[in-house]
Amino acid sequence: MANIIEIECPECHASLWVDADTKVIVQHKKIKKSTTASFDDLLLKEKEKKEKVEERFLMAKDLEQAKKKKAEEIFKKSLGQD
Repeated sequence: MANIIEIECPECHASLWVDADTKVIVQHKKIKKSTTASFDDLLLKEKEKKEKVEERFLMAKDLEQAKKKKAEEIFKKSLGQD
């Protein structure tokens, strides 16, 4: 009796059935990956990307304002004005 094992490729997720005794591939099956997404899915992804970009922009803006404020404080201290 053949000792057949199933192996899944981690890269393409195809299935291989291998005879463990003879080390011969008995059968293989390719997984068809859906390459097209629905229009609504694409719109949602773009909306999420836009929100992330806006969030990063606001964080960068806040960081620059904090840096500017700290620089002004250091400048005033160096002039002796508190």
